[in-house]
Amino acid sequence: MLEVISYILMYNGLYKHIVICSDRLEGGGYLLKEFGKQFRTRMIWMVVISLFMAAAIVGQSYLVVSIIQQLFLENAAFSTVIPAVFLLISVLLLRTIFQYMIKGAGIKMAQTAKISIRERLLAHFTNQPMADAEKGQSGQKTSLFMDTVDEIDGYFSKYLPQVMQSAGIVLVVWIVIFTQNWTSGLIILVSAPFIPIFMMIIGVKTKDKSKEQLSQLAAFSGTFLDTLQGLPTVKLFGQSVEQRNKINRDSTGFRDATMGVLKVAFTNSLALEFIAMLSIGLIALEIAIRMIIFQNLSFFTGFFVLLLAPEMFSQLKQLGSAFHSGRASMGAASRVEDVLEEETAPVHWGETPLQKKETPELRLEQASFHYEQGNFQLEPATVRILPNEQVAIIGKTGAGKSTLLHLLAGLLPVREGSFFIDGVPQEKVQKTDWFERISYLSQHPYVFSGTVRENIMLGSQDEQSDKTIQEVAAYAGIWEWISVLPDGLDTVIGEGGRGLSGGEKQRIAIARTLLKKPQILFFDEPTTGLDIQTEHMLQKSLDALKSHATIITVAHRLHTIRSADKILLLERGQIAGQGTHEELYQNNKMYQQMITAQQGGRQV
Repeated sequence: MLEVISYILMYNGLYKHIVICSDRLEGGGYLLKEFGKQFRTRMIWMVVISLFMAAAIVGQSYLVVSIIQQLFLENAAFSTVIPAVFLLISVLLLRTIFQYMIKGAGIKMAQTAKISIRERLLAHFTNQPMADAEKGQSGQKTSLFMDTVDEIDGYFSKYLPQVMQSAGIVLVVWIVIFTQNWTSGLIILVSAPFIPIFMMIIGVKTKDKSKEQLSQLAAFSGTFLDTLQGLPTVKLFGQSVEQRNKINRDSTGFRDATMGVLKVAFTNSLALEFIAMLSIGLIALEIAIRMIIFQNLSFFTGFFVLLLAPEMFSQLKQLGSAFHSGRASMGAASRVEDVLEEETAPVHWGETPLQKKETPELRLEQASFHYEQGNFQLEPATVRILPNEQVAIIGKTGAGKSTLLHLLAGLLPVREGSFFIDGVPQEKVQKTDWFERISYLSQHPYVFSGTVRENIMLGSQDEQSDKTIQEVAAYAGIWEWISVLPDGLDTVIGEGGRGLSGGEKQRIAIARTLLKKPQILFFDEPTTGLDIQTEHMLQKSLDALKSHATIITVAHRLHTIRSADKILLLERGQIAGQGTHEELYQNNKMYQQMITAQQGGRQV
């Protein structure tokens, strides 16, 4: 306690002490330390406000004692204390304003911190390569973004403001008590340190328990969301009971973890109340003995000290409660840090924009990629794709077609070898410049909750007229469907395209892709879920783009393969052949077999 007081007396020393204490309490977590440095000015400002608030508390107690003494001991007329009453009301109002200012500053800090943390998490997940981004459950990630980050709120909105407030008030009030009655000040000096000691002893496990609780919540959220998304599958395979039991186990684990956190909170509150009650009781006993038996203490001084002591211990109790919230927030911050520190193999991008505005040339030189140890590996490949060239990637299931497409699109990192974009190494190319030039249509495009218009408009950064949207929708073979919807383009679609068929979702994604007018199009089985008529419409729209865009397609249809300028034939992660349809058909037996099989009515 003396160490705290001595540091508070120093302007720069105050911040240093807070950071040192935070380091000890947080177990070395870097996230909250960074924000502590960022909010240094605000924290010092809160301490200054707390000193004014302490002055208001002392003034309030002084006025109350003065009014009571004049009315009941000195038998003064009520009219004589009216100015003091109005002054007391003013002091109470000021105290409320100061407290509101401290809490408001804490709320603003919490808001800034949560936005920043969510931005970091979003950047972490968006910068992950495809191989890592697809890991984990959607429910767990959602819980991390929402529940875990919200849990950090208490550190900034409750814990830090209360530390600043208590530091100023406890110091000032104790000094006033000590100057008025040194024996009461001595009792406080002996008993008050037990409150932070008990806070640390009882709350030492709060951080770990909070982290465990959030982990259980994330597991429960993941299981529950997975079950909802796969409910038809669960029913069809008769696994409803097993899935229900799994949800029950996860929810029970979350309940037990929550009860563990509450147990610590209740124990902490009980200990704080007991210490505060015992200390105030000792002070009251000491004052009573001096006033009644020894009669060496005036009524004014004794009553003044008795009013100030509960104010001081009230601040310490509030600090204890805020400490529990702070420890829980530290557990949440630790969980966020664990996620941010996950080892990934990010695709490295530089800050050099491509000089040419035309469609760039792509070149792989002995480039390879491998997933986790023991899984599929794309062998070193050398490929050159010229501007506006039409490329088809073919091969059997599991040959590595999608992996090669992701590599060319910059969604997966080149483990070995090189990837050049217009002669510039990929790691030196500006990421935003590259992704502005390309569009990617996957096997399972995502349709967001919103209107049809909003989902198609995702393909453009600019405002687009209904006529333009209608044109791309017609190219994608979906305008007739849109025109008969109740609200047309403003018809609301459910999350994940709920209520739409697979073909309708695919067509919306195609319209979104065409609206962007990219220089390079990456299509991963774009005709999945489309009928022959719509596929011909799509082919017509692609033909219109051939003059100013490179199109790289994972192809299955024979007519798509034959019309390609270059065909890449993959077999077990290796490029078994590349060239035109005629070149491969004449020189590659595997290609001949695949074409013959497809002409016989079987898929490649």
